[in-house]
Amino acid sequence: MAKYIKILVLILTLSACGQNVTEMNTPENANEKFAEFIAKKKFVAENYYPGIADEKMRPIFTEKINSIASDFKSVAESENPTDKKYQEKIGIGLSRFADVYLELDTEDRERVCTYIEELMDIVGLESSNGQLNKFMYVFDPNELTNKN
Repeated sequence: MAKYIKILVLILTLSACGQNVTEMNTPENANEKFAEFIAKKKFVAENYYPGIADEKMRPIFTEKINSIASDFKSVAESENPTDKKYQEKIGIGLSRFADVYLELDTEDRERVCTYIEELMDIVGLESSNGQLNKFMYVFDPNELTNKN
């Protein structure tokens, strides 16, 4: 199963290569926001999220999310941050969950997506290019509505 998820993420990343590239301006307080994001405790009960299903997985999931944050930070600090570069980092980050994907219940997958959306908000990235939907649902529901 993990092999298929890695292949899916690779295909998604490659399909994103044909997209138009939009140069992005990094907000002045991005480094501070990345530091706050990395420092906060993750996968705890909040709002409608009940907390991580398997407590022993918290440090593993947290490390994977913080790696995505570090990847975003490196793009933000680069000379030419673009939406495509951030989307590539999302694909890479989601592929890091391939080895534990079966350990993620629905709420935990939603929480992973919410954390990535928080990172997207920090840099002003408007779209994951369908990657979050594909991670969550194994397909992009928007593709179905566009065909109808």
